[in-house]
Amino acid sequence: MIVGILKEIKSSENRVSMTPAGVEVLKQKGQIVLVERNAGVNSGFDDVEYFRAGAEIIETAAEVFSRSEMVMHVKEPLPLEYGLIRKDQIVFTYLHLAAAEELTRALIHSQSVNIAYETIQKVDGSLPLLTPMSEVAGRMAIQEGAKYLEMAQGGQGVLLGGVPGVDPGTVLVIGGGIVGTNAAKMACGLGAKVYLLDTSLDRLRYLSDVMPSNCFLLMSTPAAIRKLVREADVVIGAVLIPGTKAPRLVTRDMLKTMKKGSVLVDVAIDQGGCFETSKPTTHTDPTYVIDNVIHYCVANMPGAVAKTSTLALTNATLPYALEIARKGWKKAMQDNPEIRAGANVVQGHVTYGGVAEAFGLPLVDIATLI
Repeated sequence: MIVGILKEIKSSENRVSMTPAGVEVLKQKGQIVLVERNAGVNSGFDDVEYFRAGAEIIETAAEVFSRSEMVMHVKEPLPLEYGLIRKDQIVFTYLHLAAAEELTRALIHSQSVNIAYETIQKVDGSLPLLTPMSEVAGRMAIQEGAKYLEMAQGGQGVLLGGVPGVDPGTVLVIGGGIVGTNAAKMACGLGAKVYLLDTSLDRLRYLSDVMPSNCFLLMSTPAAIRKLVREADVVIGAVLIPGTKAPRLVTRDMLKTMKKGSVLVDVAIDQGGCFETSKPTTHTDPTYVIDNVIHYCVANMPGAVAKTSTLALTNATLPYALEIARKGWKKAMQDNPEIRAGANVVQGHVTYGGVAEAFGLPLVDIATLI
């Protein structure tokens, strides 16, 4: 199969979907790899490294799209690319379609085969291609929250870890999955007082065994959130329902009760956000203020640490990309239910429930297409 590695065009997105080491593995397994010129430069990988790994360096995205049977991105296709996607072409990337109606309809129109990193799912319910970026985003969320608490950034001037004789800051993490756990670990490591909320008692029991003593585990309820947002200096939104729009858990009314200069970090923004006042921002313009509360809602947080993120992402995606390339998408989905779960829009049909529900579109069982 001819596999195309595209240069990211989303604002301040510095990652690339495949490292030279990953390209070398694809080549060893008999695949042809096209890499758009300078695709990896911002992640620390130059064209010479890709060429030595066996890739053909291509000048334009249009040529990569026109020649490739499967294209790989990190982030979702943008409007400039919609017209380049061909019928039956495989698009393998993070899609987050439940929060992107225009993109969803464009992919339906293209009749392409769209496999989303974020909905590939193992039997145990884990999300192997979302996990590495969730680990990065969770850890970054605390870094950003701590930074925007500084008065020079408009915050209230609280040091999350405190100092001897001074109370530490308070962090509320809503969601005890990969993002939330990593955020809570980072905040606890800084010495903050951390509340971690989840709706699963089993998950809370597990976390109570592994988290440090300055992390307090609570069942997530509207009442608990209402109470804790008033105390929090930083609130991390870490809620995920795979492939489905995120629930709005912090309302505008709750926002009005928060401390002036406190910070909201919405890691769920890719799925629409879990704060009522959330809207996507970028690394170049990351924050805005509503009711004296700073909102950080960058939709591609791991792009700011591209070298780490690209290495982690390739480690996770390469086995799946290789299986799709070797077998073709139909046989790969027949043989591997994890890849089948990644099917979101296939040959003009919505094949993922959360996407169909978000926009009132008919749902087609992927089994009928393979």
